[in-house]
Amino acid sequence: MDPTGDPPGDAGRRRPGRLKVYLGAAPGVGKTYRMLDEGWRRSLRGTDVVVAFAECHGRPHTEEMLEGLEVVPRLRPTHRGTVAEELDLAAVLARRPQVALVDELAHTNAPGAVHARRRQDVDALLAAGIDVITTLNVTHLESLTDVVEKITGVPQRETVPDEVVRRAHQIELVDMAPEGLRRRMAHGNIYPPERVDAALARYFRVGNLTALRELALLWVAERVDETLKRYRAEHGIGGVWETRERVVAGITGGPEGETLIRRAARIAARSSGGLLAVHVTGGDGLSGASPAALARQRRLVESLGGSYHTVVGDHVPTALLEFARAENATQLVVGVSRRSRWRRLLETRGVGETVVEMSGDIDVHLVTHERAGRGRGRPAPAAGPSRARRVGGPVAGLLLPALLTVLLRHGPVADALALNLTSEALLFLVTVVGVACFGGVASALLAAVAASLLLNYYFIPPVGRFTIAEANNALALVAFAVVAGTVAAVVDRSLRMGRRAAAATAVAETLSSLAGGILRGDQSVPVLLDRTRETFGMDSAELRPRDGRDGEGGEAGDGRAETRVPVGDDSVLVLRGRALPAADRRVLTAFAAHLTAAVERARLAEAAAEVEPVKAADRMRTALLAAVSHDLRTPLAGSWAAISSLRSREVNFSEEDKEELLATAEESLAKLNRLVDNLLDMSRIQAGALTLRLQPTALAEVVPPALDSLVEAPGRRVVTQGLRDVPDVLADPPLLERVVANLVANAVRHSPAGRPVVLAASGLAGRVELRVTDRGPGIRPADRERAFAPFQRLGDTDNTTGLGLGLALSRGLTEAMGGTLTPEDTPGGGLTMVVSLPAAPTPGPLPGVPGQGGAEQDTEGTFPVTRPL
Repeated sequence: MDPTGDPPGDAGRRRPGRLKVYLGAAPGVGKTYRMLDEGWRRSLRGTDVVVAFAECHGRPHTEEMLEGLEVVPRLRPTHRGTVAEELDLAAVLARRPQVALVDELAHTNAPGAVHARRRQDVDALLAAGIDVITTLNVTHLESLTDVVEKITGVPQRETVPDEVVRRAHQIELVDMAPEGLRRRMAHGNIYPPERVDAALARYFRVGNLTALRELALLWVAERVDETLKRYRAEHGIGGVWETRERVVAGITGGPEGETLIRRAARIAARSSGGLLAVHVTGGDGLSGASPAALARQRRLVESLGGSYHTVVGDHVPTALLEFARAENATQLVVGVSRRSRWRRLLETRGVGETVVEMSGDIDVHLVTHERAGRGRGRPAPAAGPSRARRVGGPVAGLLLPALLTVLLRHGPVADALALNLTSEALLFLVTVVGVACFGGVASALLAAVAASLLLNYYFIPPVGRFTIAEANNALALVAFAVVAGTVAAVVDRSLRMGRRAAAATAVAETLSSLAGGILRGDQSVPVLLDRTRETFGMDSAELRPRDGRDGEGGEAGDGRAETRVPVGDDSVLVLRGRALPAADRRVLTAFAAHLTAAVERARLAEAAAEVEPVKAADRMRTALLAAVSHDLRTPLAGSWAAISSLRSREVNFSEEDKEELLATAEESLAKLNRLVDNLLDMSRIQAGALTLRLQPTALAEVVPPALDSLVEAPGRRVVTQGLRDVPDVLADPPLLERVVANLVANAVRHSPAGRPVVLAASGLAGRVELRVTDRGPGIRPADRERAFAPFQRLGDTDNTTGLGLGLALSRGLTEAMGGTLTPEDTPGGGLTMVVSLPAAPTPGPLPGVPGQGGAEQDTEGTFPVTRPL
């Protein structure tokens, strides 16, 4: 029989196969040895076991474990002249063993293997119904790679998703103390002798191994905890198993909440347990707690490393204990009741006492605090009947039964209907119910007493006296009084519950609207202030600095009511208008909490905005230093060398050599001059100090001088089209010349030999476009905006062609003149830079525009690029 209980052979094999993982903290703890040892044990019990792949790393004790086990020959793919050894998946599948031993789950296969990763080979084996035993270091778990790199300084390139390991049927930790592992390393049982000293001094330091060991223990403990929860849920186990300390703090949103959270955190820290905070809200959705206080306490819980939870329950002690048992908590922290001593004597037991009685095997901590026994404070009054109902209800309770008595005794209704006592009592009951609907339970009880007396005096024999002759009538009167009082109480309660439900619905709709606005992006402070003013029907809502009157209200200087709610640490929300009832103030705290977050976001955005120019300046300074170190130094060194050679008296240069040296110096100085001009112009643009002299400018007058300034490029041509067919543009001529020169130079640099750069001009809707087209490699759409960043060449490794300021400067100058510079794809390959400028206003016919006469039509020209910069 197989250890799993299945008979050997294909007939009893389960589908799919089961995975077992030997997990270690570091290389050398013995994972491969343990895997082979289990293979031996299973083989001795009759299980068909093969070694699909085992990496012994030359360790003699591990290689000894291979003796006697069937080893599947390895696959040997060749890649770039190197022969690798990989798991032969096809051979293992053809062999179809019951159990396959596969070492190093995180391994990346060499090209030529069936799958890219060894874990994919393992998945194929499992899908074929083969059980797999494998090994893995915790350092290769995907969720821990960043932590491992911080600890060891070694990045992990081969990782396994945590979910792959979590799905394993068994995970067994192979543990070893750091000192023992270092001794094993020193004895040469892990690495060859020449690698021992370096390994002990770097990766295998005691601190590294201790941290990795803790990571492995915690990860496996979490996996075990998940398995335990699943087992308890499957078997319906509700009792607490004290396998791990978990501390639950029950918070109400009151002032004692922070004390309870900190006390629970200290208890959890002393026991190395987890911290959970739970708030119980009523089934009607009205918790009675301040949303701002709950938000503040939630942030405190999360800052202490705990988790915050909200559960719904009408009975707070039961809800608390059910949550604690569901989380397998061992300790529960609740606060001492805030009720006063007299209220504790007169009322039922509080939450703390009830939790202690019902806790069972959960330890309960009753924590005292500064609010204990001082009362809950003035509760928010529930919405009740209006003043007219409070006054009119008792009056109706007295008058309506009397009026009904007159109608039944002396009116035409009594003569026409001839009612008996039962009908008369029911009519009085209807009257009591009507009074309850109008005036509440107190008025209804008053009406019930009046109706009972009137029934006794006027309708129950002997009539005219407060006595009852028959026992049945006495019973009927008592039943009437009981029914009338009960119905009145039920009706009054239902009305009050209806008003609470309506209030809860209004609150929910208000908060839902607020949340919806935030999800839609309405998170700015002005938007939230305006929404707050509209929601509560106030005249104004504004944020002010705190002045010592936080949370107070009163009369404003113009006679309007003023409501104040703290927002953050140094601001207060001030609402002016009507006086807000207590119920609205509670909802207002939710708006204040969102305003606090919005104010904090605005501060962070402002701080980021202040930092961004500094970062940009720092990037510019770094790039400038890099440019000065090379790009400016190169032409300076060339001109310096040429002039120094000419001044040297040790060499007699011919006239031809002198001309060549002078040309070199002139070219280098011209290049240096252009680089300096670009730097100065870029600094002026960024400082906003660029001086513009906008005037009507003809492209036909600007383009030729710009082309004359280009660097010599044999075999390159620039073709112009339609320069005289467009109106003048409103631009600064020297700056526009710089733009054209930079764009054409960039296009010429990237165009293949023999392919001309085309400058085409066209006019449309009051604007003129100049298109500079090349047939070069172009720019990917994702990189186009980066191409306009200063000192950016997008992978151009030729550092002799400039600073990478050409496109950035061209866009800056174009936008300064009120234009735009955008890149487009050239049909057939290449890049087109489109300069769009406003056309200059002209009072008369536009020169050079077809159909308006008097202009020479020069539609195309060719300019060879021959002159140096």
